[in-house]
Amino acid sequence: MEEVSNTDIAKKLLKRSKGLLQSEELYQYVLETSVYPREPEPLKEIRDATANHPRASMGFAPDAGQLMALLLNLVNAKKTIEIGVFTGYSLLLTALSLPDDGKIIAVDMNRESYDIGLPFIRKAGVEHKIDFIESRALPVLDKLLEDPENEGSFDFAFVDADKDNSWNYHEKLIKLLRVGGIAVYDNTLWKGAVAVPESLVPESMRYFRHHLIELNKSLAADPRIQLSLVPMGDGVTVCRRLY
Repeated sequence: MEEVSNTDIAKKLLKRSKGLLQSEELYQYVLETSVYPREPEPLKEIRDATANHPRASMGFAPDAGQLMALLLNLVNAKKTIEIGVFTGYSLLLTALSLPDDGKIIAVDMNRESYDIGLPFIRKAGVEHKIDFIESRALPVLDKLLEDPENEGSFDFAFVDADKDNSWNYHEKLIKLLRVGGIAVYDNTLWKGAVAVPESLVPESMRYFRHHLIELNKSLAADPRIQLSLVPMGDGVTVCRRLY
């Protein structure tokens, strides 16, 4: 039997694409068969514009985006919040899914990345749905919770930000979401590193790996939600508020 070195495992983790399927060919089949043919042109444009970004790997996986659009439509989302915007693929996807009077509170510390996608958001005619706030997310969530009218008023939340704060976000979002509302957490499988012994994981991935393992355990034990950890993209956990 061929021996696989720790270095080989580490290299595979770092090179792994957004898709967690066993074969890159199978992942491309999914994209080309069911995702790309239905991807709105503005989303394709913002995805292409992000491809040359130094941190392009932070972009939201389009197959996971297709699932998120379906979820937004299933709950008839009108009022949403997004933590972690990057260049705006998921934000534009959400804006396209909401009715014309829908609203998104979008929070990110980096306005520069958001500005890359802003021309495509404007071209799609959905900028009026977006309230972009350049800030750390926790103070924004705390401010929202100061107003009792905000509690239980959001239909949907998407989190793709600093993984060490994911549980803190969850505790606040569960109060902001209405019963039946949905929260989606991205990167919950961390290129598969959550299932690999820490000694085999590249140093650069270990810190967030630890926090994501804890998040996954905590979400699984949270009686307030129904959940599904979907092995698409880099791992997407879907949570529905029960009470």
